[in-house]
Amino acid sequence: MLRMRYLQLMKWVDRRNIVLLHVSFWVIFALFKVFDYANDIPTNLAVRLVVCQHIFSLIGAYAHYFLLLPLLFQKRKRVVYALGLTLLLALCIIGRGWLESQLISGIFQTTYYDEWTLARVLSMLWTLISFIVFISLIKFTIDRFVLESQKQELENEKLNAELNYLKAQINPHFLFNTLHNLNYLSQIKSDQATEVIVKLSNIMRYMIYESNKSSVTLAKEVDYIQDYLDLEAIRLNKAFDLKFDISTVNKQMEIAPLIFIPLVENAFKHGICDQQDENWINISLHSEKGRLEFKVENSLKAKSAGNDEASGFGLKNLKKRLELSYPKRHELNIQEASDKFSVQLILKDS
Repeated sequence: MLRMRYLQLMKWVDRRNIVLLHVSFWVIFALFKVFDYANDIPTNLAVRLVVCQHIFSLIGAYAHYFLLLPLLFQKRKRVVYALGLTLLLALCIIGRGWLESQLISGIFQTTYYDEWTLARVLSMLWTLISFIVFISLIKFTIDRFVLESQKQELENEKLNAELNYLKAQINPHFLFNTLHNLNYLSQIKSDQATEVIVKLSNIMRYMIYESNKSSVTLAKEVDYIQDYLDLEAIRLNKAFDLKFDISTVNKQMEIAPLIFIPLVENAFKHGICDQQDENWINISLHSEKGRLEFKVENSLKAKSAGNDEASGFGLKNLKKRLELSYPKRHELNIQEASDKFSVQLILKDS
């Protein structure tokens, strides 16, 4: 969404639209002044008066815009900027005074346009500076929008890179274990070898083609988890009790890809042990009132030296992804007992 807004802004803030903005301003301003003067004098004289009064404002504003303004932000050239601005103001005021004396003098019953009074010079100076400042503000405003949009784009790219990195941290041991198990099944010519190949190809296809997307349907994520569970059941020869309950969910809703699998991996890694009499994993998925809840409970094997670190890394990884994908729209509740570990992840619509 932010990238789309950035591209739309960049499309608008191109050279043609900037030129159109400036041209529109001058046309609207000139028409307003002509209609204002035309209430008191003929229209042709009103046009002549507007041209005389503001042609040098236009010249001065854009000479400053293109030639002097870039010098303002260079420390060593600020003196040059000040001298250039002074010269520009003087030339534009002299030019306007001369043009008015040539085209307007004698038309009106006044000597105002023939005399170089302080009031006249200050009036011309005020008008010129006003246009220079206004045109410069237009540039500053556009530049600021562009800069902020570019910063936002860089931030988005950084977040996307971090998300992709975190996705890539999905436990590779599962793949190695599955391939090892597939090799064993092939050697004993088990019928399950074909099933393993199909499910593993589904998993790899999902991880390669779907995980790079910002969102996927819940149905695809559920299918991915089911294939994962089936492969683990084959690998462990069903030496555990597994339940996967899905109820009252809209499988067409969009979620971040691979957002649930770290919890499932964690359950297998730290909940299944050959030395335990009872190994079990319960997984549930349901939605209610704009909340999608994914819960994983598993038996807890005796702690070893590396368990806490490995489990902590997986959950820390998940927490980072949730902060990036669901800022202020998620809950991650973790409970650990002597014989049970439970994780509840809640994703909120808003």
